[in-house]
Amino acid sequence: MRKSLDCVAALLNAHPQVRRLIVGYSGGMDSHVLLHLLAMQRAQRPKRTLEAMYVDHGLHAASAVWGEHCARVCHALNVPFRVVPVNAQPAPGASPEAAARQARYAALAAELEPDTALLTAHHRDDQAETLLLQLLRGAGPHGLAAMPEAAPLGQGRLWRPLLNVDRAELLAYAHAQQLHWIEDTSNTDTGFDRNYLRHRILPLLRERWPAANRVLARSAHWCAETADWLDAEADADLARVATARPDALTIPALRELSELRQRNLLRRWLRTLGLPTPDARQLQHLLHDALTAAGDRQPCIHWPGGEVRRYRDTLYAMPPLLPHDPQHTFLWRPDTNAAYPPLKLPGLGTLELQETVGAGLRAEMRAGATLSVRFRQGGERFRPLGRLHSQELKKLLQEAGIPPWQRERLPLLYREEVLLAVVGLGIAADHAAGPGEVGWQPALESLSVAEPDR
Repeated sequence: MRKSLDCVAALLNAHPQVRRLIVGYSGGMDSHVLLHLLAMQRAQRPKRTLEAMYVDHGLHAASAVWGEHCARVCHALNVPFRVVPVNAQPAPGASPEAAARQARYAALAAELEPDTALLTAHHRDDQAETLLLQLLRGAGPHGLAAMPEAAPLGQGRLWRPLLNVDRAELLAYAHAQQLHWIEDTSNTDTGFDRNYLRHRILPLLRERWPAANRVLARSAHWCAETADWLDAEADADLARVATARPDALTIPALRELSELRQRNLLRRWLRTLGLPTPDARQLQHLLHDALTAAGDRQPCIHWPGGEVRRYRDTLYAMPPLLPHDPQHTFLWRPDTNAAYPPLKLPGLGTLELQETVGAGLRAEMRAGATLSVRFRQGGERFRPLGRLHSQELKKLLQEAGIPPWQRERLPLLYREEVLLAVVGLGIAADHAAGPGEVGWQPALESLSVAEPDR
């Protein structure tokens, strides 16, 4: 097991800012071995802390009992331990495995700070299974790269120090150290794709090719290198087609690229936005409909978890728009300190008033008053700062190039019946803070999506 300890040391040496190590501990053999290895080497890292977390998915009747087992093991090793409960129920039609994985990583990512690394016990057998699963799904280089040894997660890092170790080596260590672990019976259910590969296919492959695990892991490594190169090429192309908004690309510049580079760029762009990547058919549909449509058309191409829309000569990507009721009015009242707490707008994000100087609303326009947030009904007139006369809001939004699907979702900030601001467009000229004057700028923190795994 010297290899895995050397890998941990190499990761720590490469990331001196990491002072807190968290083991994702399930109670199974793999994670027990990782936890034991680190606990036995703790004295060699006096400046770094070690702790363990058990994610209770609530999907198994014995999950609470497993958590109690984990607590006893950690107590014996003198390792701080916590249980993190999550809701891992899959949506209708969704994969239970994927839903559990997403809930688990989201919960663990929320625990990570910049000086923290989460360590999981994925090993070379897991890597071989992942590569085969991705191959059978028709994945490209990014999917065939399988699991990286190190990757960002939340504000911290995700490390898999056992990826170059076979499960048989971990099992031998567990027996030698007389470790006791949980056997989850669902891991033998070959109705799950991964378990089918683990118990039926990989043993046959290793019977014929004993080094199958090592060879498949090596292929994943080469695919990871290829994926990194493709990303570098895509980043160079993205710089050519970028706009001031990360979720928007300029179509004329995109058309100058070959179709192969367009596909590579679009996949990279969508991944950086945290959106699922469309399959080959959907991507071809996107390229054809969005790039060849006439300038006055507004095509929308959608797939599970994402969509791309065109407006004028710009391409926009986003999660599927949530239902929105433009008739809804939100009252925004100050708290006991006369400050306006963040206002949650369902499906849109969180609205805040940020203190500024020489910009935003004049202070007296918010002084203790109940404000209201509304949405376009039609017929509104507005005179933003810099205009001599009021104009129809519809025309102002068109001039500003704001896409149609965003116009009905822009919050309009009122005091009684006076329109003070259109978030994303500007402040009413009659109510704007002057030079050197304290002001309050309305800002919408939009909803975002979680960062994907590699």
